[in-house]
Amino acid sequence: MRSILTKILTALIAVAALGVAAPAPAQAADAAYFVMTDITREEFVVKLTDPAKIQHARDLVNGETVDRPHVVGRILKRQTDYNPRWSYHLNTDTVDFFDQFIEVCDATIPYVEDHLDEAGGAFLPGLVWCGWTTRLVREIRP
Repeated sequence: MRSILTKILTALIAVAALGVAAPAPAQAADAAYFVMTDITREEFVVKLTDPAKIQHARDLVNGETVDRPHVVGRILKRQTDYNPRWSYHLNTDTVDFFDQFIEVCDATIPYVEDHLDEAGGAFLPGLVWCGWTTRLVREIRP
């Protein structure tokens, strides 16, 4: 009896986790693109699809908030059409904002590019990048 209950409970937990972990994909029309920079003054484009994060980004760009001004996300080691200068971009589903973060994920935009082959190991473990000096400077149209 316990085995059956365990299997049912495990199945319910798995179904619930899938519902939380796999949000419906956003439509391309729902995307917004923002240029961020850091202390190097290089520019990097971030794509957002979550309406709350898009609004937060617009509030940052328009000076309506100073909360959570820095960008964090998981790197994808490939170029994308909206950010062609760089060999990497941020996974849209992982982008968020922060005030303070752990030091192990801090790097500048060009440093990430120059050491991309090392990212995911001791450098930027888990491919998480949280540039402490990043800030959004403007929204761009796709």
